[in-house]
Amino acid sequence: MTDAPAPLADPHLVYDPVAGDGPKDVVILGSTGSIGTQAIDLVLRNPDRFRVTALSANGGRVALLAEQAHRLRVRTVAVAREDVVPELREALAARYGAGEPLPEILAGPRAATEVAASDCHTVLNGITGSIGLAPTLAALEAGRTLALANKESLIVGGPLVKALAKPGQIIPVDSEHAALFQALAAGTRADVRKLVVTASGGPFRGRTRQELAAVTVEDALAHPTWAMGPVITINSATLVNKGLEVIEAHLLYDIPFDRIEVVVHPQSYVHSMVEFTDGSTLAQATPPDMRGPIAIGLGWPERVPDAAPTFDWSKASTWEFFPLDNEAFPSVNLARHVGELAGTAPAVFNAANEECVEAFRTGALPFLGIIDTVTQVVEEHGTPAAGTSLTVPDVLEAETWARARARELTDRTASAEARA
Repeated sequence: MTDAPAPLADPHLVYDPVAGDGPKDVVILGSTGSIGTQAIDLVLRNPDRFRVTALSANGGRVALLAEQAHRLRVRTVAVAREDVVPELREALAARYGAGEPLPEILAGPRAATEVAASDCHTVLNGITGSIGLAPTLAALEAGRTLALANKESLIVGGPLVKALAKPGQIIPVDSEHAALFQALAAGTRADVRKLVVTASGGPFRGRTRQELAAVTVEDALAHPTWAMGPVITINSATLVNKGLEVIEAHLLYDIPFDRIEVVVHPQSYVHSMVEFTDGSTLAQATPPDMRGPIAIGLGWPERVPDAAPTFDWSKASTWEFFPLDNEAFPSVNLARHVGELAGTAPAVFNAANEECVEAFRTGALPFLGIIDTVTQVVEEHGTPAAGTSLTVPDVLEAETWARARARELTDRTASAEARA
């Protein structure tokens, strides 16, 4: 273990690009999403610690974006959809007083990438999907600390991210990886025997594969413990999200796949665990609330007081752990296979899944068809080129092929069901 490459995320190393007194300047990507809105809540409660300089969003919630920009008094607002710029400018003007300068507006598919490289201390990447790769690379190349909630950018571009990141530059924001990050602080890398990633089991925990055949979109969106966006929520229902987290844990901590275990924990109190070579296991636990992991991402190595709720230890509670049913939920083992293939295989896996989730949401694909179709796309892709030679064009080409092939297979499934 001691000869393994240095991990991307190491709690013993602190990367501080702009040391000094006063609040940390922060850029929030995906500000109108679940991670972004909770990050802003944390910032507004801690103005002495954090100051937001720029926001980015897709453009689907213009009124909220304008409100955030005004409350935070940001310098720049970036929006991916150029068509909403007039509406955004009008919404900003309605909130700012006469004579107050409006923030700069950047628009287009590269707008988030531009603000990710802007002058700040920390970039919080809360974008959903592989479109977060370019901003991730831009933040790292610009020398910013990267609070990473966008797991897809690491998964599809792992070698690219590892080539750019300096020791301690990435702080994970996923609840599971923030938990591992904190537990790993208790020992050295040579002390680690196993990483244990917990999963709530989603809304379908305990169901057999046969029982999953008729579930609806509404069923899949009814997550028992977490309030998240629709794509992540459906990924949690298929456990694709947990498969992505296994790949992410491997990339962040350089632990082999056979030493990363997934355990079902319905209460979602224990967010992950580290088993050490002496037999000790350290678990990181809090009530389900993403503001805790966000506070780790923005504040490390300092902790933010009262960032998230705590347990009431005067009340009895039961914490349960179950083995993962790999027959009903084969996505985790598929992700391990994809992670071991490396190269463009993770990009293919992720892109095909994104297409299949959208097809399920629109009624074009049954629930079980998501992972079945993704599996077929991965198998057709075959063994990719060596990951060490991966380039951004390689990733984009693989994603384009995977999306097109997933759509072809989805259309074929929909046509067959229509004829039945």
